[in-house]
Amino acid sequence: MYTMETMRQEIAAAVEKVRALKPLAPSITNTVTVNFVANAQLAAGGTAAMIYLPDEAEALAEAGSSFYINVGTLLPIYRETVPLAAQKLHALHKPWVLDPVAIGIGSLRTELLSLLKNYPPAVIRGNASEIIALAGLWNLSGGTETSNVHGVDSTDTVQAARLAAISLARFTGGAVAVSGTVDLITDGRQAVCSYGGSSLMESITGCGCSLGGVIAVYSAVASPFIAALCGTAAYNFAGREAERHAAGTGSFQLAFLDALYNASPKDISLTQFTPEEV
Repeated sequence: MYTMETMRQEIAAAVEKVRALKPLAPSITNTVTVNFVANAQLAAGGTAAMIYLPDEAEALAEAGSSFYINVGTLLPIYRETVPLAAQKLHALHKPWVLDPVAIGIGSLRTELLSLLKNYPPAVIRGNASEIIALAGLWNLSGGTETSNVHGVDSTDTVQAARLAAISLARFTGGAVAVSGTVDLITDGRQAVCSYGGSSLMESITGCGCSLGGVIAVYSAVASPFIAALCGTAAYNFAGREAERHAAGTGSFQLAFLDALYNASPKDISLTQFTPEEV
């Protein structure tokens, strides 16, 4: 169990380690947001590589320090690519992050997310409805496969996903980050609510997807819980800072990447979060 002080110390240490080591965190991700994911990973201090082909997935799962799998905008070839990446990562005991974007839409997405239960990720990042639906698909407490997923948007509150998030974290032995107005991060033993961000984050594509990629970067140097908390705190800090300088959604995206790049370990570690009982 982490105290608040040790959480802040571990967050600052993770930020410093990433910037010193520049770990490679390859991604299979949403084609709508691939550029933003890569640039956010670079801004955080990591190294990005975007994967489509099965042989690339195996090779870079081995070469990378961690990995990110996002099931948005699936391509037919991902029926091969995603399982091969997950199997390789599992065999190598490497941390990876799952974003179950738009769970419940289409048979291929359901097939892949069902299969990934066999290769548990270190961190699951999603909105409340996605977390509830994934717990339901995996037959875990707090979940239902008929959750209110609406495209890539959530119609459930973060607190409504609390039990599902805890169940998923306990099943994987890792952590879950539920994104919303107030974010929830849990490893199944403890939980925190993280505050900050900006309402403009809902008006651009890629904030959630790129957060998953940045959490994957931090997963290369920190425990799943600290990686999820660090990525979320970094985003809440950068979102708040970017809103101060942005004239609209276009300049907000640029200001967000600048804020993420310029954020100090202290800036991120001191972002507001509070403990919750589990």
